[in-house]
Amino acid sequence: MHAVFIEPCFPANQKEFVRALHEAGAQVTGIGERPKEALDADLRRWMLHYEQVGSVVDAGRVADVVRRIHARLPVDRLEATVEAHMLSAAQVREALGIRGTSTRTTWLCRDKPAMKEVLREAGVPCARSVGSGDREEIRAFAADVGYPLVVKPRAGAGASGTHRVGSVDELERALDDMGVGHGGNVAVEEFIEGHEGFFDTITIGGSVAHEFVSHYYPNVLEAMRTRWISPQIVTTNRLASAPGYQEVLEMGRKVNRALDIDTSATHMEWFYGPKGLRFSEIGCRPPGIGMWDLYAAANEIDIYYEWAMAMLHGRTGRKASRRYSAGMINLRPDRDGHISGYEGIQQIQDRYGEWVLDAHFPPPGTPTQGVEAGYKANAWVRMKHPDYDTLRAMLDDTGQTIRVKAS
Repeated sequence: MHAVFIEPCFPANQKEFVRALHEAGAQVTGIGERPKEALDADLRRWMLHYEQVGSVVDAGRVADVVRRIHARLPVDRLEATVEAHMLSAAQVREALGIRGTSTRTTWLCRDKPAMKEVLREAGVPCARSVGSGDREEIRAFAADVGYPLVVKPRAGAGASGTHRVGSVDELERALDDMGVGHGGNVAVEEFIEGHEGFFDTITIGGSVAHEFVSHYYPNVLEAMRTRWISPQIVTTNRLASAPGYQEVLEMGRKVNRALDIDTSATHMEWFYGPKGLRFSEIGCRPPGIGMWDLYAAANEIDIYYEWAMAMLHGRTGRKASRRYSAGMINLRPDRDGHISGYEGIQQIQDRYGEWVLDAHFPPPGTPTQGVEAGYKANAWVRMKHPDYDTLRAMLDDTGQTIRVKAS
């Protein structure tokens, strides 16, 4: 079997998908934006061939390259795992008759207002929303729904470019920032109060083969705006034992069916609050920020290999053990500038060393990254433990003990 994988070099964990495809029995061709000289020894060993292109989101150019590749060795799968690459990959598959996620499904998983329209029709509870580049239409929606609202890019990922607005003036400033009225087009949604989490799958032929539920502490918008918070993401091993998860699992499967997701990784965000469980958005791809590494550690599986087996052979290799919960805490410097040092690392290692998976502490002198840069900016620690509540306490203690100094 011959698989083409888009962009094997960046971000860093992309090479794990190539490894897994190779180990699952595929001959792998890579297409990326970096020169062949940028490939490390592992990628050279795992890939049969590599083609450089100016942009992997140029569907026409990628299609031309894949045609040439196909003429030498027929292509069975064409896969991408980065949000920005998904639509061009789907367009190339459709143009060349390669099986995989359709352009329609990929588009629905990127365009948030269209996504929610389809899901509301399928009976999935969603926030009220509108997608528009017309300021008058957005103002009318705001007047009808009321504040607060969330304004975000129609096809963005995560919290990037997302605004929470609580008044007419704040809405107007957000629309200015996003160029609405000058070609910009945004999604505007009812703000849903409640706890935020996500549901991830590897789905095969429309049926969920692996599933994982994770939690944000606190919610993403608050975490990405508030310096003193050391935000956490935790994946649970209590799917069968704790109340409420069955509703999340059932909603996730319903979303996959409504969007005609066939064989793919998925990443679905949800809220639970006074209005009950509400769908937020979905990507037809794996989650970012290294979450798959946490799933692998928590469940004693090679999740990249599980994905490759699903893509290539329509089955997985091992069942998730659910033995551990696993989580990550982001540790932020006390100010912007350059990292000057750390306090408390050894204390945490002494207390919890057996449960620490890995950590990242940039050396002194490294420029800091802003609060909005995400969960793996600056310093972070990842841990696992059989008991979810104990893990949460360990992560809390880590956030209170380790100090990242900057000057």
